[in-house]
Amino acid sequence: MNLPRKELLRNCSDPQGMEKLIQQAETVLRTWQPKWSDFVNAPLREEAMNTLTSLNHLYWYSDGGHPGAERQRIRCIRIQDEIPEINDPAPIQGLQIEGNFLFDQASTEDFRDSLKMIGIPTGGLGDLWIRGNRGAQALCTSETAAFIHGKAGKIRDIPILIESTQIKQLQLPTQRLPKRIRTVEASTRLDAIASAGFGLSRAKVVTQIKNGLLRLNWSPIKQINKELSIGDRIQFEGKGTL
Repeated sequence: MNLPRKELLRNCSDPQGMEKLIQQAETVLRTWQPKWSDFVNAPLREEAMNTLTSLNHLYWYSDGGHPGAERQRIRCIRIQDEIPEINDPAPIQGLQIEGNFLFDQASTEDFRDSLKMIGIPTGGLGDLWIRGNRGAQALCTSETAAFIHGKAGKIRDIPILIESTQIKQLQLPTQRLPKRIRTVEASTRLDAIASAGFGLSRAKVVTQIKNGLLRLNWSPIKQINKELSIGDRIQFEGKGTL
């Protein structure tokens, strides 16, 4: 069974990623077997859930291994009439990435690049977060965990060792409860709104923006004076979303 690709891909921000999910849906429609996608990023997940959930006879849901996960896997199930009551968790494993970063701090992108060099495909890796100066932790597919367990690598000159583990053995990122903020600001610039929203001085926010720790609508941004619009979202690594 072929789906209306041209219509589903119209105005899509990630045609290649959406194409894979359409292929997944067609496989499920043909075989009646539920199927998980690889990990997808948040913009694609949101767009896919808005677009593909309108298709008849298919039920979609996602899971990233912990509440609030940014990168998640999407499951597609063929249904007849009723929507399933149970959403089984995705087959996801944890990763411990150990290294001594006391004198040479590494970013999440440093860790992702190193794992990619070892051979992990982008779709095999979920959320990744820093664990102080001891390394990082991450979530991955079961297949990726089996492949990467016990392997060694490097970030610059610092050796790292990767081991797979159960999710319950990880120190998962803190989940913050939604909070409504009422404030009056003289400017809608990125640095002004981020300062008010995250409760940090404007100078500190500027430093964090220059260090690449803020993203606007999921994309990295270093334009401090960027004017924001209603509906924009600011992601601040380790601090949540505004």
